[in-house]
Amino acid sequence: MGCAIVALVAPNGQLRHPGQLIWELSRCEALQGCPKVFLLLSSGSRATPEPGAFLAGLRELCGCFPHWSLVQLLTELFCRMAKASAGGTCCPILQSSLRGTLCLRDVEPWMPEPVAGLSTQYDLSRAKVALLLAVIQGRPGAQHDVEALGRLCQTLGFETTLRMDPTAQAFQKELAQFREQLDTHSSPVSCALVALMAHGGPQGQLVGADGQEVQLEVLKQELSHCRALQDHPKIFLLQACRGGNRDTGVGPTALPWYWRWLQAPPAIPSHADVLQIYADAKGSLSRDSPLGSSDQADILTVYSAAEGYVAYRDEKGSDFIQTLVEVLQANPGRDLMELLTEVNRQICEHDVLGPDGDELRKACLEIRSSLRHRLCLQA
Repeated sequence: MGCAIVALVAPNGQLRHPGQLIWELSRCEALQGCPKVFLLLSSGSRATPEPGAFLAGLRELCGCFPHWSLVQLLTELFCRMAKASAGGTCCPILQSSLRGTLCLRDVEPWMPEPVAGLSTQYDLSRAKVALLLAVIQGRPGAQHDVEALGRLCQTLGFETTLRMDPTAQAFQKELAQFREQLDTHSSPVSCALVALMAHGGPQGQLVGADGQEVQLEVLKQELSHCRALQDHPKIFLLQACRGGNRDTGVGPTALPWYWRWLQAPPAIPSHADVLQIYADAKGSLSRDSPLGSSDQADILTVYSAAEGYVAYRDEKGSDFIQTLVEVLQANPGRDLMELLTEVNRQICEHDVLGPDGDELRKACLEIRSSLRHRLCLQA
């Protein structure tokens, strides 16, 4: 079997907890290493299209552009839905842990060329700004991540602000000040990048240098309501644990020791190769922000670990930040979603020896996007 697509349709607001269903199919042995796509569609809502309309729009785009990847098709569909929705309130979100490009048709993927009448990409010809907030205290190797990200932002032309060892209160204060600076910036702003690097709490909170916790959604909402960034991309990079679970992966590592001498494919993270599309205005990915709100549009969030799991780092830095910098520096003009898929592929291939024992662990990125155009950080 090469791929599975599941559409979950329910009355408006009732797709709140599909995680268990998704997890069950994700663990299917026949689909190990294969893409699994979940369409989470709401019926009976004025804020979102009916499931039939959503699927018809996706089918139309797939027929017109068979070489486009599913993520590219969805980005175009999100743009069309936003234009068609009353007041621009419709804002679907995709969540991806794919390790490669996925085409629904049996064709080789290729980069889309600009087509008249279609969304092309965000205009980043104006100012690009970045805020790096990093807790270095008690996090060996974190300094290397800060330095690598700083060099990348400079290469990509971002005006960068760096704050080291913020307290939990300072995290929120810095985001609020950042938002104010953007709203009063001397020139129009076309893109903002925020990197948050710290220890994580058991429920995905960020832990400041003072040991106190701050909710990630509170920080993200600062930029969601930024007037200067309306209709412009907002990128969040999260290098922090999101819980205490550790993933040993699925695959050959569970076989007897002598099988390990064979040239078998490596184990893969348990959460890899899943694409979820949320088009339910009430069934939010977050407990705190309504998915149908226009404030949630044009946001890209990249987590270094799946929800509930540990994010790894050593004295050389984190695999997430170091791989991200390497991939983006090599291909700064390519679509960012495609580059992040490549970053995830490389992360999933790594075997990590965590500080908790001798058993090898696996890591997997979680990418959430409500982008409505292609995003290239450098022309």
